[in-house]
Amino acid sequence: MLYLPDWATDYLKRADRGLGTPLALYERIKGGMRLAAVDREAVAAGLSPGQNLADARALVPSLHTRQIDRPLLEAAFADFADWHSNASPLVAVLPDQGLFGDLVLDVTGVSHLFGGEEAMLRALLGRLAGIGYRVQGAVASTVGAAWAVAHFAPNQVVAPADTEAILAPLPIGALRLSPLQIAGLNGMGLKQVGQVRGRERKALQARFGLSLLTRLDQAFGMLEERPVPRLPVAERYAERRFADPIGLMDDVLMCAHDLAVQIGLRLESEGLGAQSFHLFLYRVDHKVMCLSVNSARATREPAHIARLFAHRSERLGGDYDAGFGIDTIRLAAGSVSPLDAVQVGAFAAPDGAQDLDRLYDRMASRLGTLAVLRTKFSNTHIPERAVQLEPVIARTPDDPQAAPDPGRPRPLRLLPMPEPIAVTAAQVPDGPPAGMIWRRVGYQFIKASGPERLAAEWWRSGQRLQLVPPVKPDSKPGEVPPYLPQLPRFDPEAQTRDYFIAEDDGGRRFWLFRQGLYGGAAGPSWYLHGFFS
Repeated sequence: MLYLPDWATDYLKRADRGLGTPLALYERIKGGMRLAAVDREAVAAGLSPGQNLADARALVPSLHTRQIDRPLLEAAFADFADWHSNASPLVAVLPDQGLFGDLVLDVTGVSHLFGGEEAMLRALLGRLAGIGYRVQGAVASTVGAAWAVAHFAPNQVVAPADTEAILAPLPIGALRLSPLQIAGLNGMGLKQVGQVRGRERKALQARFGLSLLTRLDQAFGMLEERPVPRLPVAERYAERRFADPIGLMDDVLMCAHDLAVQIGLRLESEGLGAQSFHLFLYRVDHKVMCLSVNSARATREPAHIARLFAHRSERLGGDYDAGFGIDTIRLAAGSVSPLDAVQVGAFAAPDGAQDLDRLYDRMASRLGTLAVLRTKFSNTHIPERAVQLEPVIARTPDDPQAAPDPGRPRPLRLLPMPEPIAVTAAQVPDGPPAGMIWRRVGYQFIKASGPERLAAEWWRSGQRLQLVPPVKPDSKPGEVPPYLPQLPRFDPEAQTRDYFIAEDDGGRRFWLFRQGLYGGAAGPSWYLHGFFS
């Protein structure tokens, strides 16, 4: 656990060297200006968060003030958290007391790279202190215990057997409780964690709620707490650190190829392949860039992986910014699955499927995942719902029952939605029309066949036809589906359709249908749905 109590002011002073001290950040609360954060010099002058801005200026005339920008600070702290993934595979922001300030690192299986947990803690604290941040830290067996020690007894490693002894004398605020709960417990004379743990649990729950017992159990390891990692956790990765930072994309791609060779050898030794690869670029200004590519099939071929990242880099354009340089590059593999080695004979005749998948991968990495789609049959008899589009590199299994019936003729071209037509001299009650007017052009039919009757699907009430998956709110730029027609919602009350194949005097064959029957109140409606030639 790393705790940065002065993150807001330290970050702003690093970003703007012209800011003077003492520095205070204020915000409007209930119509008044209150201090939201203060630096160390302001604390030494007697200021604290929550004070009135006018009173603070009266106490410290030399006070420098600025309105707090919480979205900016939260985004900067998120980037700062991602940068720490070069020290731990699991890094999370703990939002209990705010969206910036508390950082959780899982050091399981990592501390030996630094010479032990104590050496790792000293290295992380020294690195942040050296660049101007005030930081406190702790290593413990639970997130709750690490948070408590980092805030109230910082800079120590707590062994699992010593957790109870170290947490017991800490103030009750070490349990991450609300101010109202802390005030209530203090009013009962319970001011230390050890005093609360010895009380009857049912009485505490009845008065302070289940959250008090939850925090207590999380701190002592009775209840597991799993932080949400900022970046995907990869068990298989290769990385390279540079003594002198690099900045050119060509150098990054050369390093990505070398790392692809390393991770490919590791996957081969384990008999595995991967379908997703993530390239993390750690900048010296504490930010991380992440490039991700996907493969249609599990692979471990270094040349193919490197080409995917080369195509992906072309989409960056002006968005690529190495800042003051990149000092660490990590390549991680995800979505692994068994991939056995294949021996190819001298006279083998490849079917081209592997080359086609590689082409899909290159096109998707260059153009975007949703720019390369395939048609997938749906289990329905409604023509406009018969197929859907999905990314070709994220194919889902085909439904055997959705395959079309070869005995039913279907047009080569299907309109996205049926278009109304006007017919002339239709043979009643069930015959085809003698001609039609479509888009203000008349057509005379010389022969026709049908009808083929299709009934409505009542269970699709109110659903809108989707040819491609809906766009997610967090979709990346360039991941917009290329085809999103505004089709009407499906009406299960619609009447049965009777489809006809009609050929005009010019040899053109149309697929049209009648909805409704003659003799009704409104009469039938005719629509054109596709073309055979």
